[in-house]
Amino acid sequence: MHVRPARAEDADALWRVLEPMIRAGETYTLDRDMSRADALAYWRAPAHAVFVAQDDGGAVLGTYYLRANQRGGGAHVANCGYVTAPEATGRGVARAMAAHSLEEARARGFRAMQFNFVVSTNTRAVRLWESFGFETVGRLPGAFAHPSLGEVDALVMYRRL
Repeated sequence: MHVRPARAEDADALWRVLEPMIRAGETYTLDRDMSRADALAYWRAPAHAVFVAQDDGGAVLGTYYLRANQRGGGAHVANCGYVTAPEATGRGVARAMAAHSLEEARARGFRAMQFNFVVSTNTRAVRLWESFGFETVGRLPGAFAHPSLGEVDALVMYRRL
């Protein structure tokens, strides 16, 4: 598996990875009926550096974006969003993308990374970020309307680079 910058011709593969996450509505604050065009525009926004994780056969197994968390005085802190294809869960894709994103953020001069809204019930993600040294620095009670669990907390997670 390797991680590389996304290309224009990855649009179909990106949608194949993003759509199940969007439709499930369990981990991102995106409209569950979001269109392909809107999802790709969101993920590939001009401020986002987008990457894909591929297996040795070239299949896209996941994607992440990297951006500045804020402008101006907060631009030294990176922010990322990650999605793994459902069929690739448990194969180390998220771990590979996390490691790559930390390296890429350092190379781009970021001094810290912050995740603004980690849904607390996404325990796989929380454990992964903790294994990379992220700490929960804030908890937003009931901030996420989970489709089956109701209102659940969202976490703010942070680490220095």
